[in-house]
Amino acid sequence: MTIAAAIFDLDGTLLDTLTDLCNSANHALKAVGRPTHEREAYRTLVGQGVDNLFIDALGPEHQHLHSPAVAAFHAHYADHRFDTTAPYPGIWRLLTTLQDKQIQLGVLSNKPHLATVDVIDRYFSDLNWAVVRGHKPGTAPKPVPTSAREVIQQMGLAAEQCVYVGDTKVDMLTGKAAGMFTVGVSWGFRSVKELKDNGADAIVDSAEALINLILGIHSDASKN
Repeated sequence: MTIAAAIFDLDGTLLDTLTDLCNSANHALKAVGRPTHEREAYRTLVGQGVDNLFIDALGPEHQHLHSPAVAAFHAHYADHRFDTTAPYPGIWRLLTTLQDKQIQLGVLSNKPHLATVDVIDRYFSDLNWAVVRGHKPGTAPKPVPTSAREVIQQMGLAAEQCVYVGDTKVDMLTGKAAGMFTVGVSWGFRSVKELKDNGADAIVDSAEALINLILGIHSDASKN
């Protein structure tokens, strides 16, 4: 079965969003009177959705501040999510190359849905996205695979026809649970060890290597 779609995580995979996420989260923590965290700490704090971010960032003794912190984050991030965010090197060529090869493109992120759509429109509006999906209220975030399965279904494909690409254990667990070939990228927020320990089928160190991997799987399967 040939690869027909590449579905990507967003933060830490397509876009380097860490500084903007850090700044907005620290703004929210200050707003509720709590200490901030260093930028590097957000490599492990982000990735499981905003609700979980502030569960961890606030700590167990301060969960009564969770709702106002989340609200302050959303208000700040809405105005500052493009301050320093940018695609990682080679991402534009990766996406255009896959599109030219008739491989569908999708995004599945734990970033809030409207922010996910907005960011994709900002940086990748010239591409033909089959599905762009962020986390929606009332739904389970990754690594619960429900949203991944719904994206695959929306594309009209089987899981075996899809590659899922991400930078965290959440992404690896999501992709594997949904039945996709799952690729970790080493340039994102988490370590290669974390990706390997959580079931990555492959790990790549550059966008060019990811092109070669996906097209190689696609080509090999076409010959069978």
